Parts: sequence; C-alpha cells; structure tokens
Amino acid sequence: MTQTVTAGATSTSTGAPPSSTSGPKSSAKLAASFDALTLSQPVGLAVVPVGGGDPLLFGDQTPQVAWSTIKVPLALAAERKNGPSSAESAAITASDNASAEALWASLGGGEQAAQAVTAVLREGGDTESTVPSQKLRGEFTIFGQTTWPLKNAATFTSNLPCLPGSRRLISLMGQVAGNQQWGVETIRAKSTAVKGGWGPSVTGGYVVRQIGLITKRDGSRIAVAMSTYSAGASMESGIAALNQAGSWVASHLASLPSGKCSSGR
Repeated sequence: MTQTVTAGATSTSTGAPPSSTSGPKSSAKLAASFDALTLSQPVGLAVVPVGGGDPLLFGDQTPQVAWSTIKVPLALAAERKNGPSSAESAAITASDNASAEALWASLGGGEQAAQAVTAVLREGGDTESTVPSQKLRGEFTIFGQTTWPLKNAATFTSNLPCLPGSRRLISLMGQVAGNQQWGVETIRAKSTAVKGGWGPSVTGGYVVRQIGLITKRDGSRIAVAMSTYSAGASMESGIAALNQAGSWVASHLASLPSGKCSSGR
C-alpha cells in the first residue's frame, strides 16, 4: 500500500509549488501499479517533489539504517565548514569510508560532528532523524548507523538543491562510480544525481538503499529514496531489486510530482 504523508517543516529556502501533482486518484493508480510489481525481494520507495511537498510512499517502509546515504548531509556540513575537498569527492563519488571518516573528524568527531550533520538534516526538512555520536556497531562508522526512514530521506533530498552550498555536492552525486550506478542511475534518459548505501543487517542479509534526484526536461526535479532488505538478501539481489524500482520510477515519471526551489535552482 502507498500512503501520502505530510512532511515535516521544510527549509525557508524552499517553497516553490510542484510543477505537477498527484491527486488521490493518481496516487491510487500509482500504488496499484507498484503493488503489482513482481519484485525479487521487498522494496520501499518514497518520492517528493523538489522544493517540498508530501511524500508518496510505496512498498516496505520499515526504517533502516542510512549506511552511506548519510554521507550526503555529512559532506555538506563539512564543505560548509572547511570548503571543498578531495575527501568530499571520494566520499560521494566512490563512497570511500576513510574519506567520509576524515569529513566526520573535520567536524570535531563525536557529539560535535553528530550535531553538525543532524543540523543539516533539520535544515533539509527532516525533523525526526538524529545522527548518533557514538559507535552502535564496532566495525562500522558512527554516522552510517543513523536510522533514516525513507520518508525523511526523500524529504531531505527534495530540499537538498535548495540548501546553500549544495551545488558542488549535487554535481558529485552526478558523477558516482560503478559501485553506485543502479536504482535511479538506471534512468539513463534523464539527468540524475544519486548516493547509494549498503551493508549487513544485524539480523542477517544486506540492506541496500539509495537517494537520488531526477531532473525532467522542464528543469523540475523529483527526489527519490528507496531501500530493500530481506533476511537472505545479498548486495547483488538488493541492487537487482532497486533496479526494478528504478525502472518503475522511469516508467511513471510523467505521473510523479516534480518541482523547483523557490529560487528557481
């Protein structure tokens, strides 16, 4: 089932109305279409027009940890404090963990870094998610274990182009390496910008997820967050499932709400 959920407060830099909308009848048709997919494993999807709006939610909305998708608000916080860096480029385009750890350290690490990244989430309209300040799983990054529900991730992504200093970051998301060229990145006919994340669940199996922006011909944008998980899932099966979701998004672009920042960006 799909739901339409009212997003939390959005950044004051946003507010342009979406260039297309999905009313109740349209939303019901989209939900029925998504539910009819023969997916290899459970997939959740959230879609929000850039500039802010109500998330359209499809499929499995079980909250999962962010993994490397949280490197996007981390990179924005670090660039604002320290300026552009090679660590930012590697953390986004290659999803390099050592580079992301360097960004975290540049924010002061621990509570300082957690507050800085959480503040960026709040600025992007996510009023609920909080980045931890201590390791929750010893072998993984602190920030990667942030619980990030899809509706919150999509809301943040929808406001990302409207946030000060985000232009370079979004450009890097448009240049990701092969390890992230799936999901939204399968929509080759459109301009896309993505960040993938993946890792083993505490209960076994792999979580694979992605946030992304799709730019339509009229310049309006759609923000997407998707994830997949099942107990026996692998990285490969997760990618295959998100590719199915990406294909579904591609086939319904005309029906999905898109928008622009109030500044026109």
